[in-house]
Amino acid sequence: MQIRVRFAPSPTGELHIGGVRTALFNWLFARHHGGKFILRIEDTDILRSQEDFTKSIINNLKWLGLDWDEGPEVGGEYGPYFQSQRLSIYKKYADTLLAEGKAYLCYCSAEELEAKKKKMQASGVPPVYDGRCRNLSKEERKKFESEGRKPTIRFKVSQKDSLKVRDLLRGEVNFDTQFFGDFIILKSDGTPTYNFACTVDDALMKITHVIRGDDHLSNTPRQLLIYKALGFKPPVYAHIPMILGKDGSKLSKRHGATSVSYYREMGYLPWAVVNYLALLGWSTPDSQQFFTREELIQKFSLERVNKSPAIFDLQKLEWMNAEYIRRMKISELAELLVPYLRKKGWIGEEITPSKYEKILRIIELEKDRLKVLSDIIELADFFFEKDFPYDREAVEKRLKRDYVCPLLKKIKDAVIKMDFLKEKELEETLRQFSRQLGLSTSEVFHPLRVALTGKMRGPGLFELAAVLGKEEVIRRIDRALSLLQDKNGSLQSVY
Repeated sequence: MQIRVRFAPSPTGELHIGGVRTALFNWLFARHHGGKFILRIEDTDILRSQEDFTKSIINNLKWLGLDWDEGPEVGGEYGPYFQSQRLSIYKKYADTLLAEGKAYLCYCSAEELEAKKKKMQASGVPPVYDGRCRNLSKEERKKFESEGRKPTIRFKVSQKDSLKVRDLLRGEVNFDTQFFGDFIILKSDGTPTYNFACTVDDALMKITHVIRGDDHLSNTPRQLLIYKALGFKPPVYAHIPMILGKDGSKLSKRHGATSVSYYREMGYLPWAVVNYLALLGWSTPDSQQFFTREELIQKFSLERVNKSPAIFDLQKLEWMNAEYIRRMKISELAELLVPYLRKKGWIGEEITPSKYEKILRIIELEKDRLKVLSDIIELADFFFEKDFPYDREAVEKRLKRDYVCPLLKKIKDAVIKMDFLKEKELEETLRQFSRQLGLSTSEVFHPLRVALTGKMRGPGLFELAAVLGKEEVIRRIDRALSLLQDKNGSLQSVY
């Protein structure tokens, strides 16, 4: 038997972190077993489904490297892979159930159903459909139709059955059908309900394993009833644990961004995201943290998936992303960072060799401080902005000292005398000034750092000065001096 799994997102919003984890586990399971990974778009919600969301889902899956064997853009023998293009298929199977007496037409209006639901809830009775339309006569049906009522199609549920769902992760789970009621499989506008469309599609697409979030566990018994009624063999189920926030509640925007698009725009590396999500609810016996694509495919198994909810920890994702950034070659990292610099307007479309060499040196200095790619904007702004702002705390602590202006002038004079600004020469000069003036090295180094960058912290002082170059270092010292002194030589506000 060839393994066939699917990921079936609904394009009613951006692809969610939880959805990606589900797609990933399906993809890994298929690749591990040499099976097929199918992408199906469940777009029957006409009012909420948007083409832009479909495009975003497809693009983000590509970005993450989760390629599919059948589905949009690649086709396949069991298409179409958009549910909106399969409405005639659902009608055919709904009509079959009608003809076999396993379903019936229901003429109850939404208002009537809502009133019944409220009455049942007020009485403490489970709000299930009461079967009013189950045994309508032809005359009663004609009467409803003459009133202009458009029927839905309801599936007949035996009220005394007990269903057993066998789940790879949870074992046997029992459901009592008396709490289901006869449920709708086809709406009055001809669109299928989730449970019906999902079941028909999984059966016709020969899905062997359904791996999905455990919030879908309650849908499974209804789907099993449909499988049985249509004579289809059900798949094997595995309901993976939900992803929760650090406070133990369902992951939502208050725990941080939940859409993949956000993490992509912020500059998280695709494989870092994949690697991190793989560890949300799954682990290896030796607790390995970092995986290549091949290692993850080889080592993944559903047997190692935890039954308990996984906790989404943004700090750990940042740490993992930073580790992957540190492992990259400077030239590879530059390809990813240049678009951020370009978008900021710091570099143009054409980059001269000398300019590119400078960019590489800047990236080398900032590489170990990057958590995400977009951090380059805040960390390296002073390399590109000539009139950068000064950090208030930096000025108060490092520049507003009586000795600073004379010190900066002394450093400036020394730099002017240098043929080229070299790291070693600048460091030796500043250490010499420290000894001559009776100052600690930090009392000498820190004011120059703030003068050159406007910040208290950053990459190595001498390395960044060398990247800026002699003329720019002199200009920035002059700028700091002019901001620190008025005509009378007293300090003034510089922020």
